[in-house]
Amino acid sequence: MTDRLAGKVALITGGASGLGANAAMLMVQEGAKVVVADIAADRGKAVADKLGSAGHFVKLDVTSEDNWKAAIQETVDKFGAIHVLLNSAGIGLSKTVEDITLEEWRKVHAIDLDGVFLGCKHGVSEIKKHTQRLGGSVINISSISGIIAGANMAAYNSAKAGVRLLSKSVALHCAKSGYNIRCNSVHPTFIDTPILDKYRDRFGNEVMQQKLGRQVPIGRLGRPEEVGWALVFLASDESSFMTGSEVVIDGGISAM
Repeated sequence: MTDRLAGKVALITGGASGLGANAAMLMVQEGAKVVVADIAADRGKAVADKLGSAGHFVKLDVTSEDNWKAAIQETVDKFGAIHVLLNSAGIGLSKTVEDITLEEWRKVHAIDLDGVFLGCKHGVSEIKKHTQRLGGSVINISSISGIIAGANMAAYNSAKAGVRLLSKSVALHCAKSGYNIRCNSVHPTFIDTPILDKYRDRFGNEVMQQKLGRQVPIGRLGRPEEVGWALVFLASDESSFMTGSEVVIDGGISAM
């Protein structure tokens, strides 16, 4: 523990598993207090319990504005402030523009984009009250699919690309308004988290690792902590001159 996030309070959506759960662990390790927010209550509580007194769970449906208001207020009530918002909740869907239904399209956008919008809207309004001493940071998990398209990723490409430019707009708004708040997006490729379970179930873990790993120049899937440490950096004051940036963690895919 090096106290890179000492004194900071973070709210992490999608904190019950995957990148969100890993980030919660690393941020607490670096001195933060963390509220784990997720719609999956049992798993979210289990993650928060592992964090001890530095962790707390709140149930959050990211598509609900009322849920967002309540989660942010509970964060402040529990730990006295909020300095970091990590929007990590999301779902994937592999369908072409012809195959996807309007209902599926709307669901992907509701969770992956509307949920980030609501977090930014209400998060910024609260974070700006608590940045006199410590800077604020909004971190939005997009995807390499928010930069590079795929034929069968119509809704996911659209939503994650929306997160990319929304993050830049939020960054410029905060800078123009004189808020001590930065906003950046993060763009991972295949990371070995539960979001890949549909492929794991279909092919088996070993074949899945090989099939997806072949698409990455480095030759393998990413590990959660390989994204998590970048999230710690963005949450910390070490990244105090970064805003409106996109952090690509893709094993070289975008270099091809």
